[in-house]
Amino acid sequence: MLSKLLTPRGIRALRQPPTTSLLRNTTTIRSFHRSPPILDTATTSAPLSSAAPRTTSKPVGAFRGGIFGFLLGAVCAGAGTFYYVMEEYRVSNELLTEDIYVRGNDYDKSVALQASVQKIHSYVATLEDKVDSMEKKKGK
Repeated sequence: MLSKLLTPRGIRALRQPPTTSLLRNTTTIRSFHRSPPILDTATTSAPLSSAAPRTTSKPVGAFRGGIFGFLLGAVCAGAGTFYYVMEEYRVSNELLTEDIYVRGNDYDKSVALQASVQKIHSYVATLEDKVDSMEKKKGK
C-alpha cells in the first residue's frame, strides 16, 4: 500500500483535496440489480388460447432412483456372495472327497474315514425312513 502512495500518481492524489477524490470514486460505483426473466418470444407474441400445450416429461424422482439403486446393489451383492459360497463349497467338497477316497499312503485311516461316512449315511437314511413313516401316520 505504501509503495502505491510513493508513485507519482499516488503523490498527486495526496496533494488533491479529499472531497474531489471522494467524489471521483463515487461515480465509478456500480450497483447490482436483477433484471426480470426473459420469456420465450413465441409464447408471448401469440394469444394464450392458441398456445400449444407443452409436453412435460415425468422425471425420475430420487425415491424411485434410490429404490432402483438399492435393488441393483442388493442383487449384485447377492450374486457375488452366491458365487463365492459355491466356489468355497466346491473346494471343500473336493478336499473331502480327496481325503476319503484318494489317500493311498494312509490306507487304514482312509478305510476308517470311509467306514464312518458310510455309517453316517446309513443313519441319515434311517432317520429319513422314520420321518416318512411319521408323516404317513399323520396323514391317516
